Amino acid sequence: MPNEHRVTKTTTPDPQAGAESIASFGARAKAWAQENLLPSAPSPSDNEIEHFTPEVMAANRALQRRLFEGGFAGITWPKEFGGGGLSPAHEEAFLVATKGYQLPDFGLLSDTTFSTCVPTMIAHASAQFLERLVPRVLQGEILVCQFFSEPEAGSDLAAARTRATRQAEGWIIDGQKIWSSWAHLADWGMCLARTDWDAPKHSGLTWFAIPCNAPGLTIRPIRQIGGGVEFCEEFFTSVVVPDTDRIGDVNDGWQVTQTMLFFERGAGRATNDGELVGPGVLPQDLVGLATRTRSKGDERVRQLIATAHSNDFVGRALWNRIAAISRSGDANPGVAAYGKLFSGTYLPIRARIGVDIGGALAMSWLDSEPDGEATSVAYLRGRTQAIAGGTNEMQRNAIAERALGMPRDPNPSVRKPFAEVIHASRRSAGEE
Repeated sequence: MPNEHRVTKTTTPDPQAGAESIASFGARAKAWAQENLLPSAPSPSDNEIEHFTPEVMAANRALQRRLFEGGFAGITWPKEFGGGGLSPAHEEAFLVATKGYQLPDFGLLSDTTFSTCVPTMIAHASAQFLERLVPRVLQGEILVCQFFSEPEAGSDLAAARTRATRQAEGWIIDGQKIWSSWAHLADWGMCLARTDWDAPKHSGLTWFAIPCNAPGLTIRPIRQIGGGVEFCEEFFTSVVVPDTDRIGDVNDGWQVTQTMLFFERGAGRATNDGELVGPGVLPQDLVGLATRTRSKGDERVRQLIATAHSNDFVGRALWNRIAAISRSGDANPGVAAYGKLFSGTYLPIRARIGVDIGGALAMSWLDSEPDGEATSVAYLRGRTQAIAGGTNEMQRNAIAERALGMPRDPNPSVRKPFAEVIHASRRSAGEE
């Protein structure tokens, strides 16, 4: 961390002067970074969640607070909730200016908090709720996860069965969620629950914000094949949620979901890549692996590295294109699905390339090799993006229906009361 005795300079532009130019903002951000930030440190290992100890999380929360005090937190978020109220171009200028410096890093919770959940809240939650929560997020006090998928509602998210029952001044939540990324390290979660069982399944859903330490909420980490514990399952037993912590209108949760999926699939995120002018350097992880296995001169290995290099560049170009479309205001979850589908399709291929280059040495390593496990763990996790956040098949459906305007598959059950759909399913399975 920077010297704790150094006074962080607050350099928020004078609101009377109008929006600051992007060039001026970038120059000011660079000067601030030189004064307040340390150079970048090496990235965590592939089992990165093990890196985020309580001490590491506390240090990053303090760094987030420093960013807030400097006027560079929530650059595009509304001013009335503590943000900068500036454009995505200003945020990109900040990221370019601070490239090479340590910024707050909460692992996957950085994405779920700052790129997915809170932007969704800003789009749908009440001003009173946002005034309470958003400044605390920007100051590093609150990190937010998603209580979204369920054992019987994975890709079919509208089939959620977690129940929210109305009471005098709020709601009682009962049910189960699963595959919630990093929930055991979060402070709050956005929870999708069913509030009307007599409505069709897309029409009876509502979102709530719930503290992770709420009485009646149990969070259990799940260990995966790669050794990490990134996912959790949650059990809600009579969890009390005030109506003031509801996100969006009652029974309008599917509209909120569409916004969340748009952000979750990566649309609208700023990058520090600057102008995309070429493929850049060869993938250093694969070059390092070829060096370790003494196969850099092998024609087949060189072709594999070239293939990965080309595909990496195509992916960056695609994400830049999606970001440009989202900034224009024309994007929808179907457009964002292109990037998610690319990741789900290509990452298994890239993981396999590493194994093909390394052979047996990709599956074994010395304890003294800090990145020795990277290739094998990447291979074990290679299918994650093809499933998590919606399968490849779901992304293709989203592209076909929402981006290309193709007709939806007939599904009469979507117009029936959800309770009736459940009863019919149980009868056909012989459970009733």
